[in-house]
Amino acid sequence: MSRPRQFDEDAVLCAVRDQFWNAGYAATSLQDLMRVSGLGKGSLYAAFGDKHQLFLRVLRRYVASLDHAVRGSIDSAPRAVDALRSFVTMPVGDPAGRAARRGCLLANSATELASADRVVAAEARRAYEGIIAVLTEGARRAQVEGDLSASIDPVGVARALLATQQGLTFMGRAGMDVETLAATARELATQLLPTVVDRRDGTNPPHGPGGPAAPAPGARR
Repeated sequence: MSRPRQFDEDAVLCAVRDQFWNAGYAATSLQDLMRVSGLGKGSLYAAFGDKHQLFLRVLRRYVASLDHAVRGSIDSAPRAVDALRSFVTMPVGDPAGRAARRGCLLANSATELASADRVVAAEARRAYEGIIAVLTEGARRAQVEGDLSASIDPVGVARALLATQQGLTFMGRAGMDVETLAATARELATQLLPTVVDRRDGTNPPHGPGGPAAPAPGARR
């Protein structure tokens, strides 16, 4: 009978994730992993495999968590378009700029490793395809709710939103000040998700079932 593990696996994986996230893959040594996990080399390898296997384990957990968060944000939003805008501005959610400078573990990992590591490249592609699928569902719902034009390709919108969000992530990681980054994020969100105007009476569509339509700028009251 195998002996039960004498450590909190979730806590270890979170600590290891943060180490890779903060320092990157190449700059993280076995000693770093032993230090943050509190495990010896033998225990670490026996539980999770080598450094690469451990990295893939935490990357997949991160991607699953990200997918769940994006889907939950869209599903719970009263209007899907608001959740889509929030996705674009996600990199500037921390006013102090710490989150922007830290970046995204998926984006950081793809930048560092995807060109030389086929497994990481495949994981990144799979992750991005999954996020695009979730955003596409959100764009379709926004069309049904009257907040996006029916003529817009929801898949194209989803890809543009992801590319924009990841671009902002890279800019934040490179050190752009958070105020400029936030202003850029808001402008891009407005351009990608413009307010739909009802052509019949010059008003914006209602923002809630049965709610009154808000007059468009310049419209007669």
